[in-house]
Amino acid sequence: MASNAIDQTRRMLSLVTYLRERPGAHVEDVARAFGITPDELISDLDVLPLCGTSFRGGDLLDIDTDGDRIWWHNPDDVAAPLRLAADEATALLVAARAVATLPGLRESDRLALLRATAKLETAAGEAAGASARLSVTFESEGGVFADVDRAISERRRLWIRYYSPARDEVTEREIDPIRLVSVGHTYVEAWCRRSEARRTFRLDRVAEIKILDEPSAPPEVELRDLSEGLVQPAAEDPEVVVEVGPGGRWVAEYYPHDSADELPDGGLRITLRTPEPASLRRLALRLGRDGRIVSPAQLADSARQAARDALAAYDQDSDESYDQPYGEHQAYDRQEQGR
Repeated sequence: MASNAIDQTRRMLSLVTYLRERPGAHVEDVARAFGITPDELISDLDVLPLCGTSFRGGDLLDIDTDGDRIWWHNPDDVAAPLRLAADEATALLVAARAVATLPGLRESDRLALLRATAKLETAAGEAAGASARLSVTFESEGGVFADVDRAISERRRLWIRYYSPARDEVTEREIDPIRLVSVGHTYVEAWCRRSEARRTFRLDRVAEIKILDEPSAPPEVELRDLSEGLVQPAAEDPEVVVEVGPGGRWVAEYYPHDSADELPDGGLRITLRTPEPASLRRLALRLGRDGRIVSPAQLADSARQAARDALAAYDQDSDESYDQPYGEHQAYDRQEQGR
């Protein structure tokens, strides 16, 4: 059964209780009870020993299996009442107070959080006083978050002015919000009326936002599993070939790709797909001497032109060749020196 990261987390939390009550449980029986395959269960069991009651690395779950039965060797130790260290209590109190001020938080949730914070302050004792001297403020995207959250709750359409770094432009769009997601940054996944397609918008790139009177009516779409990252290219997206030197091998780790073939000099020939090939011009300039776009030809030409424009901006010879090995490096190096 396919599952996303949230489903797996919920399952593993239930699994801890289940195994505590069933010492020596059989793998087949546990997998059947949770509706997963034995291989999926073993994968969960590989993660559980990395979990515990302290982020310092102590009090971890001592769980193992011989492939047939599952043994939990320290359930009583881990089940002992949790005692927070001073820095742990401080971190929790600071975070709780900050979240309580978050725009868009429902009043009932805010009151529940404040009650929990008060109990934590009592339990923390002196640590509570230290936490009172610390504060956290949220970035300006907090107001955008509140409007998006409200629009989702009330099923209303949004109007936004949005900056797209790939095209270096600001556009106006009407979107039907579907859900908020957090993958490094906070995003809203929505149906974009301008492009008539599902799009994901980063909240800190929303320059202006308005909640409209029109109802939100996105078409039925299957929610994507974002556990493997926000960017998940589709098979129909345009193909781009990039060659990188040894210093650019990180591209294969950072960008989802179809293939990465070794080159004689220790570099890679990477084939990847992206719905916006033009966004890779920035990658070419960032790579500098360590990479170049091979195809499609039009994109390679535009990358060469971007290099020439960068050279011209620094009063350099605009005719310096992009075609020498990893040939945008002069433009990129001068950009770096000018920062």
